[in-house]
Amino acid sequence: MFSNNRKNQGPAVGSAAASLIARGVTLRGDILFSGALHLDGIVEGSIHADAGSDGVLTISETGRVIGRIEVPHAVINGGVTGDIDVSERLELAPLARIDGDVCYQVLEMAAGAQVNGKMVHRAPQTVRQLAQAAIAAAPALTEA
Repeated sequence: MFSNNRKNQGPAVGSAAASLIARGVTLRGDILFSGALHLDGIVEGSIHADAGSDGVLTISETGRVIGRIEVPHAVINGGVTGDIDVSERLELAPLARIDGDVCYQVLEMAAGAQVNGKMVHRAPQTVRQLAQAAIAAAPALTEA
């Protein structure tokens, strides 16, 4: 389940320059990142990936977040107190402890992981849905 076989599992953590919040560090405030963010310490604030980025958040067994998380891809093996909104893939490892609502498109949850909150599946938007939304948002054309 958590092997090195990453075929069709989204971006690898090592695929972009990674930022690290080390064990023993407590960061108070919101974080906006692109690429990869590896959390071994504590964040008291929200974590967001840049819009349109392939941001990957990894929270180790020593990592903790107290706040909202909004990222495309997350691998969690630590604690989160707050809501999580993952637009693509969420992986919950055995030591994951989530106290909050979780919204995801693809979910992988190991035995032992805990979620205390609502789990909401987000269906991927198809090309048709995107086209319909664009048509509905376009101003009406009138003949002259």
